[in-house]
Order: sequence, then structure tokens, then C-alpha cells
Amino acid sequence: MSNIRSFSLFPTLSDSLLSNRFDQMDRLFSQLTGNRPLTSEHPYNLKQINETSYQLTVSVPGYKEEDLSVSLKGGKLYVQGEQSAELVNDSEKWIHQGITQNKFSLEFNLGKNVKIESAELSSGLLTLDIEYEIPDEEKPRVIAIENKDIKS
Repeated sequence: MSNIRSFSLFPTLSDSLLSNRFDQMDRLFSQLTGNRPLTSEHPYNLKQINETSYQLTVSVPGYKEEDLSVSLKGGKLYVQGEQSAELVNDSEKWIHQGITQNKFSLEFNLGKNVKIESAELSSGLLTLDIEYEIPDEEKPRVIAIENKDIKS
């Protein structure tokens, strides 16, 4: 059996110093974080449409409508997902199974007077249209100025 090595301009420096350091750093990070990604949060985008409208898009690839829940309570928006487990067939032999079926939960503090206008799932993206309803007592009121100097 032959031993194949990659070509290096500085074999002594890169093989002994750098690759050992990278291996040590990799082992250290693996011990600290385990074999999972550093973040378990689902990626999302938040876009302001206008002064009172926003759009939240959460990446949920592989999730079906029945796997997701969206709720609004006490000024907090909760987006949760849990994929139903696929039936495991004992006759199947997996070489690699890297697609995990995770649970996730996101929480957003939206404050009061918030309404979710719509929720749509398309191409692995959950899109929520969020509307802030400003109460009449909090809306700015323009007061007309009357000119008393003008005589009719």
C-alpha cells in the first residue's frame, strides 16, 4: 500500500508546525462544541417594508406545514418546528446520514399592538407578514393653528 502525501513548497514547516496546530485547534473546538454546529438557531431575515410593516423569513428546509407552529402571546412571537421522524427500515444500510430531523424554537420580542397578517410556507422558507397597529391615542395629532390677526 502506498502512502500518498500532498505537495508542499515548505514540507517541514507546513507538515510539522502548521498541520499539528490545525489538528490541535480542531480537537479543541470539537471538545468545546461537540460534533454539532456552533449555532443551532435557524437562519432568518427581518425586512422593514414601511413604517409599520415588517416581513420575517425563517429558513425551514424539509419542514412541512404540519411540522411548524407560529403563535403570538404577550408581545412575543414564537416560531417552532419539529419534524416527524421517518420510519426506519431495518433492511436499509446507511453509509452516511447527515440530514438531521431537529426541533427548533425561535422567540422574538415584538412588543404590544402587533398583528401577524399572514404566514406562508414556500420552497423551504416560512414568511410572516407583521403589522404594528399604532393605537389612535399614540398616533401624532396635528393641531391646526388659527390666525386671530386676519379680519373677515
